[in-house]
Amino acid sequence: MADELKTSSSPTIAPPTQPQQPPQFAMDSTGISTVYTNFCHGTITPEELILDFGLNTQMGPNPNVPVKLTHRVVMNFYTAKRLLNFLHWTVNRYESQFGVLETDFQKRVRSPLTPSTPITRPAGGASGE
Repeated sequence: MADELKTSSSPTIAPPTQPQQPPQFAMDSTGISTVYTNFCHGTITPEELILDFGLNTQMGPNPNVPVKLTHRVVMNFYTAKRLLNFLHWTVNRYESQFGVLETDFQKRVRSPLTPSTPITRPAGGASGE
């Protein structure tokens, strides 16, 4: 009987499992609209994330001119986390192909040409003369 307990209690080794792929959902995009946005504002509640999108047409920061908001997306935090992961993956893929995206506007601005800065043409280029 003791032998039976030893043999029956021996651990079984389960075969390795494959990571589960997320389900692929069929999508119908016949009624979809496309908009461009360069402004986003977020608000949270205990249950949801609210994102408002709009187009800021001002060339510089001007808090006296309101940004016209055009779309609001409301999602739960599970969906927000999936969106976060997708955006993180997408931006990393973009940066690995095209270079790092600098989000600080001041670091992206090039200094304007000054009168003392000569403008040179590449050697061997067509001059149009």
